[in-house]
Amino acid sequence: MIFEFVADRRCKIKTLLHGHDISKALLAKIKFKGGNIWVNGIEQNAIYLLDIGDKVTIDIPNEIDQNNSLEPIQHDLNIVYEDEHFLVLDKPAGYASIPSSLHSNTMANFVKAYYLDKGYPNQQIHIVTRLDKDTSGLMLFAKHGYAHARMDKQLQAKTIEKRYYALVMGGGKHLPEQGEIIAPIARDEDSIITRHVHPSGKYAHTSYRLIGCFGDVDLVDIKLHTGRTHQIRVHFRHIGYPLLGDDLYGGAMTYGIQRQALHCHTLRFWDPFTEQERFFESGLTDDFENVIMNLQTDLE
Repeated sequence: MIFEFVADRRCKIKTLLHGHDISKALLAKIKFKGGNIWVNGIEQNAIYLLDIGDKVTIDIPNEIDQNNSLEPIQHDLNIVYEDEHFLVLDKPAGYASIPSSLHSNTMANFVKAYYLDKGYPNQQIHIVTRLDKDTSGLMLFAKHGYAHARMDKQLQAKTIEKRYYALVMGGGKHLPEQGEIIAPIARDEDSIITRHVHPSGKYAHTSYRLIGCFGDVDLVDIKLHTGRTHQIRVHFRHIGYPLLGDDLYGGAMTYGIQRQALHCHTLRFWDPFTEQERFFESGLTDDFENVIMNLQTDLE
């Protein structure tokens, strides 16, 4: 892929490119795997000294999965947005984001098959925002390594915004209209899967806003400020409001929803290639709406 930059100061090419999130590893890939660098149309190396106004053009080699390390699996995708740099999907519950010893039929496999069907030159799968297997909603994929690197910068700066809907129940109590949950999360000593709030854990911060109350069940809109494993599920159990359907963390299984009631409904990030904000939304899933409708009927 071809990208162009204009030098705004006297510096080496590698210094200019580093300021645009071109890492040493990506520079090495350009040098050794078929890429190139030009300055004002003339081939140069990364230590060439630029003048103000010089136009730097780089050609990043395509990413081919020569070892077939990820199996392509055909599956329908709900594509919310796509351009040459990013792919946004609305993920259904029941599919993990990436393969593991427990999961092989994953979103990564589906996207790999989609890329091959489309004949895209870059075949590596770059997931920017993962979701748990039984969490539904918006997922962001970068379609090449450079786009992934630029999104990683935003992840580190916590400028990618994800918001979630959840159905929670507090044993006859309702949540305040809004709140902050700041509590460190650690791995359970006797499990590689579950987590709990503990002083030895990593800092974790969750904000929420109460959307509605339906019998004993609350619908909340949640914003993550950190991205710990199972953060929302652990935090809401910690304050006494586990998610419906979340039997791993004590959620009620009696309301007709068979997975943790968690849905990523908003995704917002800055597109560094077009220099504009990207904003996407996804409505409530059918199982969420069925729970709410049934509870409203019971109240009538």
